Amino acid sequence: MGHYALKVGLSALILVAIAEVAKRSTFWAAALASLPLTSLLAFVWLYLDTSDVQKVAALAGGIFWLVLPSLLLFVLLPILLRLGWGFWFSLAVSSAATALAYLGMIKLLGLFGVRL
Repeated sequence: MGHYALKVGLSALILVAIAEVAKRSTFWAAALASLPLTSLLAFVWLYLDTSDVQKVAALAGGIFWLVLPSLLLFVLLPILLRLGWGFWFSLAVSSAATALAYLGMIKLLGLFGVRL
């Protein structure tokens, strides 16, 4: 149980740190958020839990392919906000578009025999 508390605590600490830094500097918050900290933590937690490097490798490969459609969120959200759309509506539209991009990427990868 303590292991899970450590995982949750450390992961939450990173998210809170990014949000707090963003209040002072969006540049440094963006720099911190752009680091693959979530992925690095997932690699470490998975390896510590399983000692299976093949699972870590599969996770890293899957993340690579799914980062590409996730970039749509970071392009579309600021565009919609700058066009004057409300925050929540912009977030919903850009999230929905990203979800569709994920589905499209999964289908595209399937056509090429890539399994996630």
